[in-house]
Amino acid sequence: MRIDTLSGSNSQTQGAQRRAWFRRYAPEHLDQSAALIKQALALRSPSASQSTLVLGAGACTEVPLELLARSSEEVVLVDFDLPSMLRARGELASPALQKRIRFVQADITGGVSSSLDRQIKRQPWPSLVEQGVDAFFDAATACIELIDVPEPPVIDTLRPGDFGLVISSLVLSQLFSYPLLDMLDHIQNVAPDFLFEQERHRHYQDASQIFRMRVIASHLHLLSSLLDTGGVIALLTDIRAFAFREGKDERGGTPGPRRTVPIVPRLFPELLQRTFTIVEEKHWEWITDLPEKERPGRGYEVVGYILKNP
Repeated sequence: MRIDTLSGSNSQTQGAQRRAWFRRYAPEHLDQSAALIKQALALRSPSASQSTLVLGAGACTEVPLELLARSSEEVVLVDFDLPSMLRARGELASPALQKRIRFVQADITGGVSSSLDRQIKRQPWPSLVEQGVDAFFDAATACIELIDVPEPPVIDTLRPGDFGLVISSLVLSQLFSYPLLDMLDHIQNVAPDFLFEQERHRHYQDASQIFRMRVIASHLHLLSSLLDTGGVIALLTDIRAFAFREGKDERGGTPGPRRTVPIVPRLFPELLQRTFTIVEEKHWEWITDLPEKERPGRGYEVVGYILKNP
């Protein structure tokens, strides 16, 4: 499962060295992320819990952890990747601030990837390959439809209403994309000739989109349930990916000609509005790779929200 390799991939894409790269090549991303979280802290009611929760914390590359630690009685970092969280705490120079950091190692989907893995193991894949593409993808579709998506997930030691600030830090799209990539990995392993045929299978595509919305709704429900009265949520997520070549757009500051791929479903803003009161909404771009020779650069369109329970 992709989630099992998270620590290895994060070691290359998160932490102090990666933050320094962003500071040089994508400073707006760091500035906007920190500013949104700082604004959320300022909007937290004095009567609300002074504990802060960071879901999908990783190495806190974009999260101003020192500010959170100074402004909170406790900061709870939650991620499946414990080594990255340890590195994040290790960057704090003050032992007193380090003592305010607590870790919870957990799959914040509540086991969605494991649920899919169980469904995959129940299917007679060699027989399905012999039956052809339609039978194969009917079975793959059934696996996705039968994934158990907790509503909301239960995470040990996290109790409802315990936090005055809840941060979802650029993790939302991973929650649904990792299981769907697991499905594609399985297709490539058992039927490599069928890979990409899923694009023509309407039922598979519909089931995948419904799954994305189920996972998003589950995560939003988790954010809402953990928030204390008078508390606020800072939700940061990528919404579109883009590839680009050298060049500038008409504004002169952003990489030019590009190919864009949507990440979250179009209904995401509507679901968000039905779940929360939106206090603030900010959009910016996040460059993750510069173009090199034949390889295009890569980046994301990011949206950051400050939310309150209605």
